[in-house]
Amino acid sequence: MKYQNILHGTFHSRPNRFIAKVYIDDILETVHVKNTGRCRELLLPGAEVILTRSDNPARKTKYDLIGVRKPGLGLVNLDSQAPNKVVYEWLQRQDYTLIRPEYTYGASRIDFYMEHENERFLMEVKGCTLEIDGTGYFPDAPTERGIKHLQELARASREGFHCMLVYVIQMEGIYEVHPNITTHPQYGEALRQAREAGVQVLYLPCKVREDFLEIS
Repeated sequence: MKYQNILHGTFHSRPNRFIAKVYIDDILETVHVKNTGRCRELLLPGAEVILTRSDNPARKTKYDLIGVRKPGLGLVNLDSQAPNKVVYEWLQRQDYTLIRPEYTYGASRIDFYMEHENERFLMEVKGCTLEIDGTGYFPDAPTERGIKHLQELARASREGFHCMLVYVIQMEGIYEVHPNITTHPQYGEALRQAREAGVQVLYLPCKVREDFLEIS
């Protein structure tokens, strides 16, 4: 997936989950943050951030914050909408005969439903931006929604679906993702139960650049 109208800024502060204060050409601007996670280890005062400029005059903010450079790691894509977009591009290169985004199953909306011959597949996508000592972790904040998705995938697996949980790793040099049981131990337990029920876990490393993200 490609981005347009890329520019650089310097992170100042984050008043709430949705906006940040960023210096752009020495002017302090209010920008939209395309990730509602904590990102506390990434969005630090003085960090170089990557933004896109919107051409929509009706928007309250002119810029979206989509990335940040982490010392010792490099560029981290923070766009929470990007994982589903790059997975959709990736799925289209596989041999599925049907790909349907946003599939309702039980009480959840699962990211993708696929078919191949007579086989049915369900796939839930999670973006990973948290790195600790060379390993990815998810989630970076407690996620009851994430547990619900795991429980639904486990149930679907028992009903005959081929179920997958996919971690899109939005930074380079990281190749696996562990459950962040320090932040949310219940998520780790739900993941264990889902695996026991037959849910497959995939790690998808990415090529990360300022103006694009692609599963590598």
